[in-house]
Amino acid sequence: MDELERIAPESDDLEDVAEPREPTALERAFFTPLHKPTSPWQVVGWWESRRFLYNTVVGGAGVITTAVVALFGGGAGPPPEAFIIIPIVYGVAANLGYTLGWVVDLTLRRWLGRHADWAGPALLRYGFVFSVGLTLLPIPLVLFSWLVRTIFAP
Repeated sequence: MDELERIAPESDDLEDVAEPREPTALERAFFTPLHKPTSPWQVVGWWESRRFLYNTVVGGAGVITTAVVALFGGGAGPPPEAFIIIPIVYGVAANLGYTLGWVVDLTLRRWLGRHADWAGPALLRYGFVFSVGLTLLPIPLVLFSWLVRTIFAP
């Protein structure tokens, strides 16, 4: 038996090989091949075609966070009117940050030319993860506060 067969023996058994599947919407949006636009409008169009998915996921994270804060915040939570105002302000800020993504993408493309094809997908992925993480950040804080209040309640 040669070295290659010892490391990776050949097998006619193909049951362990996964069937190819269609990518999910998140995979298609965030892991597409490099985008090579020919105009600034195509860059903006690439970003805007993904805004609905971004808003849906970040908004869903916001709904979950709001529910957890409302259920476990106790007296330490924000006043009731804040549950209307904060999501609106946060949503506007998140969309301004999203818009900043294509502004930075266009700027990098202007400076680096065709060497900046990586910028859009990378900015989108990192911005998306940051936005969802920031949106979910109050959950562990509120749950920790609730746990401390529950354990050490007089």
